Amino acid sequence: MDVKKTVISLLLGIAGGFIAFFIADSLKDKQVTPEIRHEIVGPGIKSVAYRPEPENTVGGAGSVDLREAAKKSVPGVVHVKTMQMRREFVGNSLLDFWFGTPSQSREVPMAMGYGSGVIISDDGYIITNNHVIKDADKIVVVLNDKKEYEAKLIGQDPITDIALLKIDGKNLAYVEYGNSDEVALGEWVLAVGNPYNLTSTVTAGIISAKARDLGMSRGQMSLESFLQTDAAINPGNSGGALVNAKGELIGINTLIQSPTGAYSGYAFAIPVNIARKVVTDLKDYGKVQRGVLGIRMGELTPVLAEGLGVKETSGIYVGEVVSGGAAQKAGIKKGDIIQGINGIDVKTTPEFYEQLGKYHPGSEIQLKIKRGGQEKLVDVTLQNSYGDTALEQAQEFGVLGVKVSPLTKEDRYRYRLNKGVKITEIQNGKFKAAGLDKGYIIVKINNNVIYDQEDLSRAISSVGDNGVFVTAVSPRGKVEYFAFSLLN
Repeated sequence: MDVKKTVISLLLGIAGGFIAFFIADSLKDKQVTPEIRHEIVGPGIKSVAYRPEPENTVGGAGSVDLREAAKKSVPGVVHVKTMQMRREFVGNSLLDFWFGTPSQSREVPMAMGYGSGVIISDDGYIITNNHVIKDADKIVVVLNDKKEYEAKLIGQDPITDIALLKIDGKNLAYVEYGNSDEVALGEWVLAVGNPYNLTSTVTAGIISAKARDLGMSRGQMSLESFLQTDAAINPGNSGGALVNAKGELIGINTLIQSPTGAYSGYAFAIPVNIARKVVTDLKDYGKVQRGVLGIRMGELTPVLAEGLGVKETSGIYVGEVVSGGAAQKAGIKKGDIIQGINGIDVKTTPEFYEQLGKYHPGSEIQLKIKRGGQEKLVDVTLQNSYGDTALEQAQEFGVLGVKVSPLTKEDRYRYRLNKGVKITEIQNGKFKAAGLDKGYIIVKINNNVIYDQEDLSRAISSVGDNGVFVTAVSPRGKVEYFAFSLLN
C-alpha cells in the first residue's frame, strides 16, 4: 500500500513539473510591467512610491551618454595663447654717442596669457572671450592636433565679452551651432577647453539656471544673460565651448564665481544666440549693430506691481517712452508691460536684453504687451543709438593702427597741454612699430600741431613720400620723439 502511494505522488510531481515548464515558456516573451514598490528613505520611516523607468528614458542620470558629444566638440575647441610685447633697445649707448651708430630695437615678450576658443567654420573663424585677447600684441592658436597658427583679430565687443579671430586654415573641424533659447534647466552639458594649460579637457554638468544677471556691466547697454552650469570651469576655460548632449554649441564659457579663484560650483557661459549674432556683426560690419527700442524700463516684481497698482507681477514695465524713438512710433505707451518678443516670453531684464540683442537697427520685431489688463501685439521697427534705422560703420584703424580721442579736462591739467590727441586703442601698424603705445599724446606731426582727429588725418595725408616725425608726450609726462616712413 505504501509503495502504491509513493508511485502516485511521484507521478503527480512529474506532471506538475511539466505543467509549470510549459506555463513559464509561454510567458517568457511577454513583457511584465513592474509593480509599484516602496523604498525607505532618510532617517525616518517615510515611504516613497516609485515605478522604475524604462531603460531608454532620455535625461536620466544613468542613461545619458556624452561620449558622442565629446567626440564631436573636442576637435573644434582650440588653445589660445596671447603675448604682450615691449620694445627693447640693443647696442652700446656710449659707442652710439661717439660714433653715431643708430640705436636698434627689437620686440620681446612682456606678458603671456592663455585661454580657449571655438572654431565655428571650416575656414578658420574662431570665437573667444574679449578678455582672453584684450591688449594682446600677438595671438597664437593651437589646434587639437597640435598645429599652430598666428591668429588675426577680426573684431571685439567688450559689452558681451566676445571676440572674433581668424586663422588661415582649410577644412578645419568646427563645432556646429545649437539654439540657446531651447536649453532647459537640468539639461546635461559638457564644458570643453584648456584649463590651466591642460589642452582638450572635458567636464560634465547640468544647466543650473538661465538668464543670470551678475551685475557686472551697469551703466552700459547690458547684455548680461548668462547660462549657469555646474560643469567645472577654471582659468583657461574662458572662450571655450559649452555643448549639449548632441555636441552642439550652446554657450561660450566665460567666468566663474569663486572665493578662491578656482571652480567652486558656479560657472557661467554666454548664450550662443547672443554670441552668434555678435560675431556675425563683427565679421560683416566690423562692429556690433544693436537695435534700440527707445524706452526707460524696469523689471516688474510683485512688490513693484503692488506699488504701481497693476495686476501683472512679471515682465518689463515701461516707465518712459523716448520721444521720436522706435517704441513711440509703434504706439508703445508709459505703463505698458512687455511680456514677449517675437513669440518668446520675457519676464526679467536679462531675458529682455537677450532677446532684443539678437536684432539689428531696422529689424521689425513683434512685442507682446499688457495694457490695462488687455493683451496686445505691437510691431516695432528698431532704431540705432542715433535714432534712425541705418547700420553703423566701424571706425577703421587704418595704416597707422591707432584710434585717438581729444584730451579730457583732466589730461590738459595733468600734462599742462592745450593741444594734442590721445591714443585710446592701438593695433599693429606704423605707430606701434615706431614705439608709440596706448596712452601717448600726439602733439605734432612734422611741423603740424595736432588738435583733433581731423588734424591728424590731414597731417598724415600731407606727408607724401617723406618721413613722419612725431612729437608725443608719454603717459608719464615725458616728451618723446618718433620717426618712421609710410612707405613699406
